[in-house]
Amino acid sequence: MDVIVTQSFAKNLGLYGERVGAVHVVTGSPQEKEKVLSQLLIIIRPNYSNPPLYGARLTTVILTNPELRALWEKEVKIMADRIILMRKMLVENLKALGSKRDWSHITNQIGMFCFSGLSEEEVAKLTEKWHIYMTKNGRISMAGVFSSRVQYLAEAIHDVTKA
Repeated sequence: MDVIVTQSFAKNLGLYGERVGAVHVVTGSPQEKEKVLSQLLIIIRPNYSNPPLYGARLTTVILTNPELRALWEKEVKIMADRIILMRKMLVENLKALGSKRDWSHITNQIGMFCFSGLSEEEVAKLTEKWHIYMTKNGRISMAGVFSSRVQYLAEAIHDVTKA
């Protein structure tokens, strides 16, 4: 099976705009590999001519220094735990408000963003009535949800999803 996997490391160290990441390609034959490689070289040529160094150097400093790495790992865990807590609080608040929907997908997901399961129409109502903004497909930035506002978010979601 041919596979292309891309990874971005921007979020891990806050290196947005530094082009820190990787692309991995698995092909079915040496001939196909050469074809794919020729196209990738065309795409990545500008990056090799002007490679970003700041992100790589900063990452090296942090990850090779035991004290800085430990601090970074601690801070990443704090953020991850906070996002998990916001997911949990959102679902608990929705249940407490009497929502009949199954919101377990919110707590079952991981990462900074979650797909809420809201329809495009429901998202539009959140924006119009509650001034809550997200992508039309219901993708929520959980990193932007705070404990002081999670109740408001739950009330708004419950309001637009009531049958």
